[in-house]
Amino acid sequence: MRTMPQALALFSLLAFPAGAQDWRMADRSSAKIAPTPAQERRAVVQVYAARAIRWRGWFAVHTWIALKEKDAPSYEVLQVVGWRLRRGLSPVMDEPGEPDRRWFGKEPALICELRGEKAESAIIKIRKAAADYPYRDSYRAWPGPNSNTFTSFILRAVPELGAALPPNAIGRDWLVHGRLLGRSESGTGVQLSLLGLLGFTVGVREGVEVQVLGLCFGVDFRRPALKLPLIGRVGMRAAPL
Repeated sequence: MRTMPQALALFSLLAFPAGAQDWRMADRSSAKIAPTPAQERRAVVQVYAARAIRWRGWFAVHTWIALKEKDAPSYEVLQVVGWRLRRGLSPVMDEPGEPDRRWFGKEPALICELRGEKAESAIIKIRKAAADYPYRDSYRAWPGPNSNTFTSFILRAVPELGAALPPNAIGRDWLVHGRLLGRSESGTGVQLSLLGLLGFTVGVREGVEVQVLGLCFGVDFRRPALKLPLIGRVGMRAAPL
């Protein structure tokens, strides 16, 4: 039988894996997924997801959007970071940065991408959607609004992206202004949601999903896979668009 110190030590290992205890020392380098501005002069839009840091990573991913204007020398990264509120800042960030930077040691995955004229058109809409985001001064890890609510809001406002966030992007099902019914993230279906706690989604790219307390259970028929809480997809990977 484990003693209390042993139990606490086991919990610490599970909740805070080795190398993740000190976020200040975690790897924030580029994963070398995005083209450099020198390699790609055209406009670029990319959406990424990576496991959240520390214990949150067992349950959810963090998502963000990177964009580069045509002939721009660098990328901009748009995301929501909750800790900024404690400093009296808006959690919405729009800053120059590496588009595919590791999220405090966690490897990013590319969700979707646009280049060229399609990206130029999408960037205009992305900027407007980011400015119109209604929770620029609030953040709540669960059930939302959080970083994934922000990314989801932009996906819904920019149908050219045509993508859906991973099933373990907790907060993506928070429909703004308390709406019960809206268009699905990819724009290919509809979603019913009660403050991100209970809901149902059906769409060409989403498949069929049921949301319970922020957790997603679903089936993707287009690229066959199960969608499960904590784990994400089990089956074919969702190919980047």
